Amino acid sequence: MPEISPRPADAPGSAPGGTSGARPPRTGRSAWHRKASRPVSLWLMGLVVVLIAGHWIPQSRWLLVHMVTLGVATTSILVWGQYFTESILHERLGEPDRRRQVIRINALNVGVLACCVGMVGAWPWVVVAGATVVGLAMCWYAIDLGLQVRRALPGRFDATVRFYSTAACLLPVGAVFGAIMAFSPAEPWRTRLLLAHQGVNILGFVAMTAVGTLVTLWPTVLRTPMAPRQDRHGRIALVIMIAAVLAVATGSLGGWWWLTAAGVLIELVAVIIVGVDMVRCASRKPPRDFPGYSMAAAICWLAVWLCWLAWTLLTRRDHLLQEDITALTVPVVLGFMLQLLIGAMSYLMPMVMGGGPSIVRATNAKMHTLGALRATAANAGLVVWALSIGTWTSRIGLGLAVLAMAGFLPAMLAMVRTGVTLLRAKRAGAAGSVHPVAGSAGEGSTDHSPHHPSEPREDEKASSASETSTSRPTIPAAPAPAGRRAFVPGRGGLGAALGAVAVGRRLDGTPSLSGPGLSGAAAVAPTGRTTTVSVTMKDMHYHPATVDVPAGNRLVISLTNADPDQVHDLYLAGGAHSPRLSPGQKATVDAGVITAATQGWCTIVGHRSMGMELEVRVNGASVGQGSESPAVGTGRRKVDLSQAPGRGFTTRDARLPSLLPGRTHPMTLTVTESVQEVAPATTIHAMTYNGRVMGPVIHARIGDTMNVHLVNRGTMGHSIDFHAGIVSPTPNMRTIAPGASLDYRFTLPRAGVWLYHCSTMPMSSHIAAGMFGAVIVPPRDLASADREYVLVQSESYLDARNGAEVNADKIAAETPDLTMFNGHANQYVFAPLTAKVGERVRIWVLAAGPSRGISFHVVGTQFDTVFKEGAYLLRPDNPEGGGAQALDLSSAQGGFVEMTFHEPGKYTFVNHSFVEMERGARGLIEVTA
Repeated sequence: MPEISPRPADAPGSAPGGTSGARPPRTGRSAWHRKASRPVSLWLMGLVVVLIAGHWIPQSRWLLVHMVTLGVATTSILVWGQYFTESILHERLGEPDRRRQVIRINALNVGVLACCVGMVGAWPWVVVAGATVVGLAMCWYAIDLGLQVRRALPGRFDATVRFYSTAACLLPVGAVFGAIMAFSPAEPWRTRLLLAHQGVNILGFVAMTAVGTLVTLWPTVLRTPMAPRQDRHGRIALVIMIAAVLAVATGSLGGWWWLTAAGVLIELVAVIIVGVDMVRCASRKPPRDFPGYSMAAAICWLAVWLCWLAWTLLTRRDHLLQEDITALTVPVVLGFMLQLLIGAMSYLMPMVMGGGPSIVRATNAKMHTLGALRATAANAGLVVWALSIGTWTSRIGLGLAVLAMAGFLPAMLAMVRTGVTLLRAKRAGAAGSVHPVAGSAGEGSTDHSPHHPSEPREDEKASSASETSTSRPTIPAAPAPAGRRAFVPGRGGLGAALGAVAVGRRLDGTPSLSGPGLSGAAAVAPTGRTTTVSVTMKDMHYHPATVDVPAGNRLVISLTNADPDQVHDLYLAGGAHSPRLSPGQKATVDAGVITAATQGWCTIVGHRSMGMELEVRVNGASVGQGSESPAVGTGRRKVDLSQAPGRGFTTRDARLPSLLPGRTHPMTLTVTESVQEVAPATTIHAMTYNGRVMGPVIHARIGDTMNVHLVNRGTMGHSIDFHAGIVSPTPNMRTIAPGASLDYRFTLPRAGVWLYHCSTMPMSSHIAAGMFGAVIVPPRDLASADREYVLVQSESYLDARNGAEVNADKIAAETPDLTMFNGHANQYVFAPLTAKVGERVRIWVLAAGPSRGISFHVVGTQFDTVFKEGAYLLRPDNPEGGGAQALDLSSAQGGFVEMTFHEPGKYTFVNHSFVEMERGARGLIEVTA
């Protein structure tokens, strides 16, 4: 089969911008690729911005991953998948088809942008809308590819295009899983959907497209013939990958982790089949430029990720959580997907721009500027990130990788600028004088001799001859670099990575690479011996709580969670850690070579403050004699309460719900954990009953019976304590493990505003994280009111980062950042309660704590009725003629007040302990005539 390539813009018999018969303009394909690829450049620039400003952007990690996978990767697949399809099928599309493709690519990017905006703004329906647009665009693309195959003559590589089409059909399926995840489903579905989402999109859509392309692109990049039967092996690999995707998706949704792991291993087999042929090609002619380096490294990262994912699935099995399968998200997204795309585009973009051998050589050289340095730095930085045990080392390694990959943008701009300049000169009649500028022949080049553009160099002739003899469709081969491998720039990239490690280790406070000893430790030579200890977790303590290790020994901790209800883990100050262990589960923590005393603790919110600390002593010296573990700050975080709640936040309806029908009330309360807003631009990792900070308000009568079914869909132990009932705590308020449930039956013997909350230790952390609510039981013969509202005050103790768990140290120090009504600090300032002049308004008030009480006051009016803790303190028309200005409640106390407004206006209700009011305990009542 002869080589298939688009006719260059300056082909004989054509004028620039002209046409020949019914053919489209010669320059149409190049112009279309530049226009269609523009969104990719914009996404790449946006990626750099998000990386820099990620600390201030909600969902920044999600945003980074999906800007690469959807914005960069999917758009590139639409552009370059069409390019390869035309080359394989010998088909040139006309201008109407080009315009339709640009419309499709623009629609795709609108959908991707909607998904990103929806996730950042916490608007799940916007995410659904964006995912729908993305899915429809990909279905359109798949149909177009199928129609092109039907129109074309049968060919040897038609199967590749069919797999392009099949892979494109997988993305809408993955988009459905992703859209469901936007609604924050509880475990185990959160993890199941995530695995199915990754399996369909990464193992299916991205990997199938990449493998199908590399079968023909890899030999072309190396300028060498295909390996024997490489095309047949590629078809076999693609069929295997379809089976792998089906196994991963089915196993994930069904919770059959053995099947999911089997699917991942099947995918690995397909990658190995293709990888063996890639190695055979490289053994004949090793990579000599940036595209070859990057594409080879990308496949290696994919293989590493598949091995790690299979190992994680097989070892974690039934205790698998979302954080277990996202640990290597960065390498698979940056190392595989982004690096493969950058490598492929670095090779293809100069080819598409065209202009003849001399111009392609000049643009190719610009595109590959410092290629060995960039490739080495990017991959070494990712290795540093994956293997580092310190925060700063990890950050610097990732920053180095991203900086190296971002070098593609200036190289691309230089390539386009050079190509446009040379093409304009050539079209102006200066073709005979167009030569690469000095120094543009590529890294390590020594050949700057001028030559006529119509006379290719010897290496170009050999490349062309070899490609023609392989009987395969090829993209036009780039002129080969004149020099040998650029070892000097490669060593520079490796040196940058080693420098990053040195700087990171210094900032992390660990001057020695011998182990994760604490800061200030002197370098200690490893002894080659291992100290193995068994540690049991129970009753909020490690047993034993102190471990002695000889200096230089490696420490291995055999960890067992013997607590019957609670989830625990262990994190050591040097970075070694265990997964979260459910009751009865075991794990081994390799702490590395210990050079100095250090500490470990449980990362479950509040557990460390309850005493879950492990001390590792070296030669009898405790951590107090060496260095202290970093203390968590207790300073208050500033929150701008003058701003409105986020656009994705829904104001909590403060109206008292109707009485429950009947006298026996079955009810299910489901514990979930999710990131929720508690103030403008402020979120916490919340623990909730039925999905919101502050559980549902329950309104029932004296004597009613409550049948509560509690289900724990969280990641740690939880429970519930109803103050409204009189029951034994032992069976009813016990902590239940994740996935478990209990039934809690009680009657309502007395009137009052009763608190319910999680009673799992530490209770203060669970309540501060959102696990509280109110049971309203009106006193007998309570007169009707025109309007009734419920206001439950609570405090929030914020970490410095959005989306983090509450700060247990601040709870212990009693330094709340926010004091709020009904789970948000200023929602009723921007969505006031309402009333009319002359109406009787009743407000039920509860102080949920966990620690602070309330002095409830409404500015501009007086209370003529006050009910506190089961009794009236004040009734209307009392003989004393008295009124009340405030209802004082300690933590866990409740009552109600009544008032009548005589004039229209905006009345402010507050906690009259003004420091609490200034932290958010404030709202408005808008009274109209």
